[in-house]
Amino acid sequence: MKYQTQKIAYWYFLAAMVLFAVQVSGGLLAGWIYVSPNFLSELLPFNIIRMLHTNSLVVWLLLGFFGAAYFLVPEEAEREIHSPKLAYLQLIILLLGTAGVVVTYVFDLFQGNWLLGKEGREFIEQPVWVKVGIVVAALMFLYNISMTVLKGRKTAITNVLLLGLWGLALLFLFAFYNPANLALDKMFWWYIVHLWVEGTWELVMASILAYLLLKLTGVDREVIEKWLYIIVATALFSGILGTGHHYYWIGLPGYWQWIGSIFSSLEVIPFFAMMSFSFVMVWKGKRDHPNKAALLWALGAATVAFFGAGVWGFLHTLHGVNYYTHGTQITAAHGHLAFFGAYVSVNLAIFTYAFPILTGRDPYNQVLNMVSFWLMTGGMAFMTFVLTFAGTVQTHLQRVMGENFMDIQEGLNIFYLMRWGSGLCVVIGAILFIYAQLAPRKEIITRSAESEGA
Repeated sequence: MKYQTQKIAYWYFLAAMVLFAVQVSGGLLAGWIYVSPNFLSELLPFNIIRMLHTNSLVVWLLLGFFGAAYFLVPEEAEREIHSPKLAYLQLIILLLGTAGVVVTYVFDLFQGNWLLGKEGREFIEQPVWVKVGIVVAALMFLYNISMTVLKGRKTAITNVLLLGLWGLALLFLFAFYNPANLALDKMFWWYIVHLWVEGTWELVMASILAYLLLKLTGVDREVIEKWLYIIVATALFSGILGTGHHYYWIGLPGYWQWIGSIFSSLEVIPFFAMMSFSFVMVWKGKRDHPNKAALLWALGAATVAFFGAGVWGFLHTLHGVNYYTHGTQITAAHGHLAFFGAYVSVNLAIFTYAFPILTGRDPYNQVLNMVSFWLMTGGMAFMTFVLTFAGTVQTHLQRVMGENFMDIQEGLNIFYLMRWGSGLCVVIGAILFIYAQLAPRKEIITRSAESEGA
């Protein structure tokens, strides 16, 4: 570890992994409720479990992004983080807000209160006081990272990372705007949700991936930076107007059907470029890095993101197809594989690379880490196929044949059971991953015991 303030990342990664465990556990619970609808219906209703599942996903991914920035920026900028105290205060604020959200959701506190109660907008249900805390924490972070970069060396990686992080923070401000008109509400809501995951987050992912491949492959920085700028350009060109694929059926003008169809079809390009970039860099690489698990996660992230966000997104993005598939299990198939590939995997890649360095135990037992990769990726792939088949059946019976929604859901039970089984594989993989990161190596334990005996 070259810079002492890189240690800040350890605590962000640790908090992220705790929430990662909460998120996958919530997903497993929600999956079982699809199989047995009355399970925990009074103690912990499905809508609360789903909120915990989706909200903890967003928060732990953001904590991972923040931690990645605190880890890689000192090396890229060639200087220590501007204010470590501010970084730790930011983490405390985020964790207090997360705890407040969980308590509010689970116990259904302050219902109807504009300041303390939860709001009814998916992904941004957080009470207003938590949203304010998030903005304060984000401003602290942006000031801290920006000052570090401005006073140090500027690279393509830090430029793209800052652009993505500033973008996601500014777009979150739309969470405070809740117009009475439902069409307007949904239009601005997608400014956050879509322009995060198919805009600013792509920039963060690309910069983290570029940093990892720079370290793991030894390819010249100039080559990686050229690829990075190409990916960023295509991501922003396609992603911004690609928002239109969410505007098909919410009451906006009909021209969005063509804008959305054309530009969201182009969203495949940055993910294909990211996958190609990753494999070309490894092919051209001159370095035999000992951390093979980190390289596996990096390549896995780029590949699964291409299929989840690119291919499965394209499957139902054209408005003529989306007319039938919108809101079915095909959407769930795309969402699960896209999030896992693009953002979960890239976070787990930076964790895998950074943890041995931060804890001073490099190299470490990577076999368990690689097993967790195949368990999680295999489980998520199977889940995606199962939900795709379920969504195809649902689309035909419900949207074409006009059969009753609840009758169809009962007929899809076998798919939901298989989905739950694949989710169990993901949870087991997540537990193995966390254990592989945190468990001390036997060699270290033995050495410590010997030194104590002496």
